[in-house]
Amino acid sequence: MPKASEIKKNVAIDYDGKTFIVKDIERSVPQGRAGGSLYRMRMYDVVTGRKVDETFKDSDMINLADLVRRPAMFSYLDGEEYVFMDTEDYTPYNLNKASIEEEVLFINEETTGIQVILVSDSPVALDMPTNVELEVVETDPSIKGASATSRTKPAVLSTGATVQVPEHISTGDRIKVNVEERKFAGRAEK
Repeated sequence: MPKASEIKKNVAIDYDGKTFIVKDIERSVPQGRAGGSLYRMRMYDVVTGRKVDETFKDSDMINLADLVRRPAMFSYLDGEEYVFMDTEDYTPYNLNKASIEEEVLFINEETTGIQVILVSDSPVALDMPTNVELEVVETDPSIKGASATSRTKPAVLSTGATVQVPEHISTGDRIKVNVEERKFAGRAEK
């Protein structure tokens, strides 16, 4: 059982009878205290997606959750359920659209690096790769001579998501998108 000071981002923990994934950690050292650091953790409930902010002392013991990550790829949409296929043993995992609506904006049949998170053998969430490659399906015409650091314009991607891109990007280009920040991360390699 690790101490709070040993917990890292994207680790699953058992807290208050529920399973959470730690998404952000802030360390602070209060002045005038003869104690250790405090760790403020932003956690998300893997089942409901509810956000919880909790502060731990560095010596607090934290239970790690029994969580399994399986490599998967998007297979098909079945009503309100998204079906992902395990890339190793071909097990299908059904996830409700509401529980993964943020991630769905960056997923198509070609997206690689997706992991399905299982708690007690049932799928509860997705772990997305840092960057995904998607095609621009609608944007204003590109401007010749526009520098890569100049102004941006909105671009609609093949999945329906909209991100800001530099002016030199045009419809039909494949780009990399940072999933966490929802930002343009460069042109995709051809």
